[in-house]
Amino acid sequence: MWIIKESIYRFVEVVNFLIIARIIFSWFARDYSNPIFKMLYGLTEPILSPFRNLLFKMGIGGGMIDFSPIFAILALDVLSSLIVSVL
Repeated sequence: MWIIKESIYRFVEVVNFLIIARIIFSWFARDYSNPIFKMLYGLTEPILSPFRNLLFKMGIGGGMIDFSPIFAILALDVLSSLIVSVL
């Protein structure tokens, strides 16, 4: 059981790292055809897109600052804690 809990925590850590890397990379990179950016985009967009759509429907999103990474990281942390506490 310990291995499952630790695997969940590690997976969430990796996803959080990828989201933060995408944020930082988007500040400095202007070449969106870069393979690193394409990889980060491909791995994180399926996670960020639902949060972006939800924020847009709530009237928060759509501006110059994208809050979806913040909400995605928070939701992933809460979800992983809930799953581990059930196990």
